[in-house]
Amino acid sequence: MTSIDPHSPVPKYFQLRAILLDLIESAELPVDAPIPSERELCVRYELSRMTVRQGVDQLVSEGRLYRVPGKGTFVARPKIEMPLRLVSFTEDMLSRGLRPGAIDLDRRTVPADARLARIFEVEPGTEIHILERLRTADGEPMALERSHLLASLAPDLLDRRLADRSLYGVLEAVYGLVFDAGDQTIDATLADAADARHLHIPRGSAVLLLQRRSYTGGVCAELGVSTYRADRYQIHTALGNPPPHS
Repeated sequence: MTSIDPHSPVPKYFQLRAILLDLIESAELPVDAPIPSERELCVRYELSRMTVRQGVDQLVSEGRLYRVPGKGTFVARPKIEMPLRLVSFTEDMLSRGLRPGAIDLDRRTVPADARLARIFEVEPGTEIHILERLRTADGEPMALERSHLLASLAPDLLDRRLADRSLYGVLEAVYGLVFDAGDQTIDATLADAADARHLHIPRGSAVLLLQRRSYTGGVCAELGVSTYRADRYQIHTALGNPPPHS
């Protein structure tokens, strides 16, 4: 679509959205490029300022555009689809042609409190390794990972170099630990001051909070709590009709 059809049943603001989206997806408007001003769009497509603003707002809310106060509206980087399957961050980024990275923030061993003991189905006081890392893709902060692992399954893990390495890869190569099942919950929340600082986003920005339990041989071996930038991620899942009841 290259022009507004005044006789179309499709609302004019939505036609403008489609025009701008075509320009973005064809790379005529590349990432971080400014889009034409509201005034230019009004003149070019013979639209009211309210209609133009509505069309642009739609793309901003979808994460395809972003605004910089005092400067204008720009093309956003495409969001990364988050797979709903048991896969490491490193594998996920490599499959997309992105360079994964990991920056150590903290590592320690703690006695399991009542909550962790319940999750891991162990006695309170059982040793749990905690690793906190900032995950990057092509150098850009993407997520904060907080991994809790049964220390007995990887005794000297905290002594190993883990920067820019896949945790799952190290667990498999060094300890023979392979996760064969898991469950995951996803919540929408807001970034606190610490998370915002690490992720290079404003405090209070929308983030996705993932909590994943990973199992090996029926034993819960890892609890992962990850905070993902909502402006760089979207969740995708395939749906289908269930088989008919027999």
